Amino acid sequence: MTEIIFEVREDDADGGYTAAALGVGIHTQGETLDELRANVKEAVDCYFDETMAAPKMIRLHFVRDEVMAR
Repeated sequence: MTEIIFEVREDDADGGYTAAALGVGIHTQGETLDELRANVKEAVDCYFDETMAAPKMIRLHFVRDEVMAR
């Protein structure tokens, strides 16, 4: 695996951000974007041990819902 992609969403109810890796069971959160980035790196390091090939690149894909009134 050369790249891992996280889907990032802003938590409207509680604030902060949540991130979930696509195709891999890694989930994390952070109150700020800087905290989220650090937590994503830590989660990836914890998931991939020395027997597994860790991804060289982590991509954060931000998903934003927009509601428009008519």
